[in-house]
Amino acid sequence: MSEQKRIPQHVAIIMDGNGRWAELRGKDRSEGHAAGIEPVRASLRAAVRNGVRYLTLYAFSTENWGRPAAEVDALMELFCQCVANEAPELIRQGVRVCMIGDRSRFSEKVRSALESIEKQTADGKVLTLILALNYSSRSEITRAVQQIARRVAAGELAPEAITEQTLSESLDTAPWPDPDLIVRTSGEQRLSNFLLWQASYAELWFPEVLWPDFTERDFDRALEEYARRDRRFGLVKDK
Repeated sequence: MSEQKRIPQHVAIIMDGNGRWAELRGKDRSEGHAAGIEPVRASLRAAVRNGVRYLTLYAFSTENWGRPAAEVDALMELFCQCVANEAPELIRQGVRVCMIGDRSRFSEKVRSALESIEKQTADGKVLTLILALNYSSRSEITRAVQQIARRVAAGELAPEAITEQTLSESLDTAPWPDPDLIVRTSGEQRLSNFLLWQASYAELWFPEVLWPDFTERDFDRALEEYARRDRRFGLVKDK
């Protein structure tokens, strides 16, 4: 298979560097988050153009609630504005939007905006955009284990019948395949509580570019890097 045709089915991105981008320019951190919208658009265009079927964006972690209240409030308002502004283009591109994470902590305004974009784009068939919002992989796994434990307690599932597939099917990401490629911008080299179970055999790439400077060409470079990787999934490559 040629590099050009070795396209990952599922790409996940940790969008890191908005705050540093703003600070380097003497701007407020909220301006960095606003500048991070265009790279989302660029990534969507590149994903659709290359035939990627699933794109997961780590947009807001459970730990992000610990940031200054003004920054969190600005992010919440930005989410709502993006839903209203981006919906027509997402529909035009055939993008379906889904969310993973715990939405219960969000305000009614934010929850309503998220439900609206999910409903408006429900018929999208070209690409599924999965937004990880108020997401924590450890929390996700804990909730999955609790769900399985309840099934065992109810007599619906024998403990010895629990498999890796049982846990996978209990996660927020159950409807979709695991990511083939995880990208974290800004040069930081860690997963930060993102898709820890699902990332078991994902290829990882850590470009130095800060998220607001991430372009379609950078997305293409990520796919080129993926195409060069030798994915063996723990096996020995055939000679």
